[in-house]
Order: sequence, then C-alpha cells, then structure tokens
Amino acid sequence: MNHFPYSAIGFDLDGTLLDTFRDLGEAVNHALELGGFKPVPVDSSKDLIGGGAKIMLSRAVDAQGGMEREDFRALYKKMLAFYADNNAVHSRPYPGVIDALDQLAEHGVKMAVVTNKFESFATDILTQLGLADRFVTIIGGDTMGRGRDGQLLAKPAPDPVIEARQRCAAGQDSTGQFAFVGDSSYDVAAAKAAGVPVIVAAYGYCDKPPHELGGHAVIDGFDGLIPALHSLPRP
Repeated sequence: MNHFPYSAIGFDLDGTLLDTFRDLGEAVNHALELGGFKPVPVDSSKDLIGGGAKIMLSRAVDAQGGMEREDFRALYKKMLAFYADNNAVHSRPYPGVIDALDQLAEHGVKMAVVTNKFESFATDILTQLGLADRFVTIIGGDTMGRGRDGQLLAKPAPDPVIEARQRCAAGQDSTGQFAFVGDSSYDVAAAKAAGVPVIVAAYGYCDKPPHELGGHAVIDGFDGLIPALHSLPRP
C-alpha cells in the first residue's frame, strides 16, 4: 500500500457529502406557510444552507418583511420539528461519494463529519443512509456548545474542525495530517483558522464562485477528491 499523504479527512455534510437541499427547502417552506408567508422556490435553499437552518429560515422570513423575535423562535422550532421527521426523504450521497470513502478506508484514513446542522440531525440522516458508521465522529453546529459571546461554536469558527482533528488523531501525534473538504466560505474560513488545508467542492452549494472561496484545491466531483488530496501542500 502506498503512503497516503493524510491520515484523517474532515467533511462538511450538506453540499459536500450529501445533496440535501430539497429536504431543507421543504422544511423552510413548511415553516413559512405556518407563519403566513409565501413559499420560496425549493432550489433557492441551495444559496442559504451553509450557515445552518436558522439562517436559512431567517433570510427567507426577512425577505418577506420579517417578524418579531419571539414569533420567529416559535416558527423555527416548528421548522425543526418538521425536519426531524422528514430529513432524509430526498437527501442522498453525491455521485462518487461511496467509492471515495471506500478508497480512503482502504488507505486507513480516519474520517469525520463537521457540519453546522445539529449533531442529532446529521447523525440521524447519515444513519438512515447507512453511512454513519464510516465516520470516527460526527460534529454538529451544537456539539461544541457556546463561546464567551453566547454564540454556538460552529463554522466559520475553527473549534469544530480542531475538535475533529483531535478526535481522529486518537491520541497520536498526527494533527498535521488532517485535511478538510467543504463547499462554502464557512468551511474554508474554519479550516484555514484551524490551520488545515481545505478542498472546495465546486458541485455543492457554494456561496461564492468555487475558485474564489480561497481553498487549496477545487474539485468538480468526488472522483477528483483523492487526486486533489495528493496535490495539497504536504503536512
């Protein structure tokens, strides 16, 4: 077996491993209708996914005049309740994901998921799709708790990426052999702040043109992942 340049890889979930926009979009529209707002095109949810479900709903509500904070909180909870029961109806792995994960596993690479989705949702979806057991850890937007400012320590903060790197290291001094894959400015900022190289998934829900996100490499599909890992700056 040839030496593989990275001992562990972290992945974003929505728009990187899984195509999830339809389930998320339908949850947003369910909440909008309950709140008396007009539904938005489901495809538009692709532009809002990176920051998490709360930002998705907030932007959709604000675009139609907004609502009081307490009313929004209640509506957000209803959205989450709907999504909890309907989070893997349409969501599927992108083409090439399974093959790439298999190849990484053959190289002994440990894998982690770092998403801004709640950990319970991420774990539930990956379990339903038969993928959860492939990852050493699944870190969600709520896993790390809150910082001193009261905000969740989620991407673009580096904390969840650093935590994933540490969990994958399993006590070994291999922290420099971790790379990250994501599709948004949140992913790139978090990875860079954590000091790890990052690959941009151009096929995902990029909030900027992929080559302008500042990643160390860009892939158009998952079949390009392993070649891209070999091309990254060596740890």
